[in-house]
Amino acid sequence: MAIDGLLSHGLDTTLLSRIEDAGLNASAPPQQRWVDGWLVRFSPAKAKRARCVNAVAAGRLPAADKLALCESVFAEAQLPLIVRVTPFSQPEGLDQLLAQRGLRRFDDTRVMVLADLAQLRRVGLADGASVQPVALEPFAQRVGALRGSPLSQRQAHGQRLINSPVPFTAFELRRDAQVLACGQYALEGDLVGLYDVFTAPAARGSGLATQLCSHLLADAQARGARHAYLQVESDNDAARAVYHRLGFVDGYAYHYRTADPDAA
Repeated sequence: MAIDGLLSHGLDTTLLSRIEDAGLNASAPPQQRWVDGWLVRFSPAKAKRARCVNAVAAGRLPAADKLALCESVFAEAQLPLIVRVTPFSQPEGLDQLLAQRGLRRFDDTRVMVLADLAQLRRVGLADGASVQPVALEPFAQRVGALRGSPLSQRQAHGQRLINSPVPFTAFELRRDAQVLACGQYALEGDLVGLYDVFTAPAARGSGLATQLCSHLLADAQARGARHAYLQVESDNDAARAVYHRLGFVDGYAYHYRTADPDAA
């Protein structure tokens, strides 16, 4: 079956659908509810995945009526309405409806997939570098500080990780006792997702992200992971080059829509 937005070359559509579900599970915030088949998330966190509508199922109400209900939820939370549109979004034609209602498209994103972790192109650590595990709340503070995120977003991130329905495992890459990169993975069955991979700006271009991701994936593989996925903005060429070197390919694309000019 052809599905608009799938970019895979020979990847199993069932695997991609499982990856979409795993990504939703791994990004679940405490603030979410169902609206007639749509998963509505309204967390104050930085990640848009935690504060958007995911149109998972067609439901019974007309899409326009559900949008009105979702707008009320976001208004109560004092957040702009954002809708995430994927190849699996329901009902069919939702993206066109949103465009007709004036919701502009932004943040084109790729879900990249390594279908067989046995094909991982492993990269060893450079001399003087070490990778160490870190607890989830300190990790949220660490990556938030590197990104320049406000305290409220760091705290929301930490709470989401602790309360996640799937377990996260976080690591820091250090050299000379200085944290230069960090990242984590979510493990659900035989699927592992890379999240929050970030390198300090002064240390970029030296291969640290590749080394860290290789370590994360090898660690997850030792714990039973067989397939890997991640999400990256389509114009983040540097990050995409890292993932291509490790063996990832594009699986499918998604984007967001909103009527709020400041929502992005």
